[in-house]
Amino acid sequence: MQDEYDFSNGTRGPVADSTGKTRITLFLDDDVLATFRERAAQNGKGYQTLINETLRTALSPESAPLTAETLRKILHEELRAA
Repeated sequence: MQDEYDFSNGTRGPVADSTGKTRITLFLDDDVLATFRERAAQNGKGYQTLINETLRTALSPESAPLTAETLRKILHEELRAA
């Protein structure tokens, strides 16, 4: 080991290129994590993969809750078409 190192030509930034994933720290309730681990074991997947898939599904437009305004719009369009 050297007594001193020269970092004057060094650059800041990530050590490795991004893989499209980011490491974070996330606190989950113990029962929620246990459920994901159980379901992941049943499906032959990793629990983190299952959590990611669940979050992706929850963020999709199709999973948005049906509001009264949206229902009125759908009914109005269907009644007009009939």
